[in-house]
Formats: sequence, structure tokens, C-alpha cells
Amino acid sequence: MDTQVQFLRQHQTHTERKLWQQLRRKQLGDRRFRRQYRLGRYIVDFVCLSARLIIEIDGPSHEAKVDQDETRTTWLESQGFRILRFSNEQVLYDLDSVVRTIAAAMSEPSS
Repeated sequence: MDTQVQFLRQHQTHTERKLWQQLRRKQLGDRRFRRQYRLGRYIVDFVCLSARLIIEIDGPSHEAKVDQDETRTTWLESQGFRILRFSNEQVLYDLDSVVRTIAAAMSEPSS
């Protein structure tokens, strides 16, 4: 495993750990999610490869990286992935809604 991915897995944020508890072990529609997964030169928070769905949790550090995030999003979408973004606050205070949104997106056909 690449050392950067390994570091990120070992140092997940509280919100990443909280959402991972809902995504791991095929809990959503019997689909497997991976955490801190490398796609090209980018590492995404969570991905379901079979659904071509990426889940990103945006904390305060993303506010300073808007241009980088747009470039990254454009590349990931060009590879056939859909991206759902949630704020730290959404995961912390409205986790049920976040999980419902992810489940609904997984049931939609990928384009």
C-alpha cells in the first residue's frame, strides 16, 4: 500500500471515521466502499468502484483549495465517477440524511 494512503487511513478525521462506520462491510446495498483510495494522482475519501461513486467530506481546508478541487473533480468525472460532497457539519449533525443521500445515489444508474 502506498505510504500516503496508509498515513491518511491511520490519521482519519473524526467525521471520516463516523461516516466509515456506515459505509464499511457492505452496509449500503451490498456494495463495497474503500476509504482513502488512490485514483490516478488523487486520493479520495471514499469510493464505491462498482457504482462509480466517490464520497468526499469537505472540512475547512477545502475552502482554501477551491481551484485544486475543481481540477480534481473535473479529472475524476472524466474517468466516469460521480462525486458527492458533504461538509463536516452534515456528517456530524445529520448523518442519517447523508447516508440516505448516498444510498439514493447508488441506486441511480451511473452515466
